[in-house]
Amino acid sequence: MSHMGYTDAPEGWWREFVLATPARTGKLAVTRKDGSPHVAPVWVDLDGPDVVFLTARDTIKGKSILRDGRVALCFDDETPPFNFVTVTGRAIVDEDPEQLKYWAGRTAARYMGAGQADAYAERNGVPGEMVVRVKVDKVVAKQNVAD
Repeated sequence: MSHMGYTDAPEGWWREFVLATPARTGKLAVTRKDGSPHVAPVWVDLDGPDVVFLTARDTIKGKSILRDGRVALCFDDETPPFNFVTVTGRAIVDEDPEQLKYWAGRTAARYMGAGQADAYAERNGVPGEMVVRVKVDKVVAKQNVAD
């Protein structure tokens, strides 16, 4: 993490913000093959220094990650005084079936509750899906934007 940028937020605050309950979706930014931008919401979790989510190989997100690997994610709250975190980095993928089921269940538990983890692991931990691990290069975290 070579270019960490913290604006008005303690260094570890961004991780707490990303992991807050209720879970916030990450807005994932990638580039299409023609260079135009694409943004989509994703369910995320943290694993050590990495941001982790799942997506399918044949989606715009998946194709971009396989082709390029550079990604950005934004997390925000929509109530005053407003806070946000942006993360940029390089994505690596894992298609191991055990990892797919593990991360599908783990992220589902964050967003849908522990009782739904197994069902989502079975539904989303399947061939064609990928575990995406973002190796974070830069974080910008801003607290109390309206103040």
